[in-house]
Amino acid sequence: MEGKHQEKGLIIVYTGEGKGKTTAALGLALRAAGYKQKVLIIQFGKIWFSGEVVAVKKLKPFVELRQEGKGFVGILGDRQPKSEHRKAARSAFADLEKEMVSGKWDVVIADEVIGTVSAGLLPESFLLRLITAKPAKMDLVLTGHHASAKLINKADLVTEMLPVKHPFTKGILAKRGIDY
Repeated sequence: MEGKHQEKGLIIVYTGEGKGKTTAALGLALRAAGYKQKVLIIQFGKIWFSGEVVAVKKLKPFVELRQEGKGFVGILGDRQPKSEHRKAARSAFADLEKEMVSGKWDVVIADEVIGTVSAGLLPESFLLRLITAKPAKMDLVLTGHHASAKLINKADLVTEMLPVKHPFTKGILAKRGIDY
């Protein structure tokens, strides 16, 4: 379906308490790379090794992934002061803003940026400003827990991941290739 509707860049939000927000965004990146679109992924707070980091390197020159931040706040052994997390989040956001308006990218994915806002590391006004500054033809994907009503209203597509059943409740920890 070609035409003027193909020209409009979308604002896509993957949110909710369930697993799959990053996975959905990565699937979208894979699809875009198949059409030789340029995709930038900036991960807020994710700093550890994951299979996606290695896989994305194989998609060059179409997809680039940058892990920025100090890890998740208050979990997985985090001992960083919140001020350090806030500083790292602002640095990642500055990188995101600069790259988004550079004209180099067809799709920009800000992974876990919504959770960064809900954790109080960035003000929501930053995300609303980002949406306003988005180039008209570029697609912007935002992921993370607790998307606000304002953010949902600004988006063109919103998917909420709902946990129905998860192996963690049976004591099964994260699994390589599935969870990381």
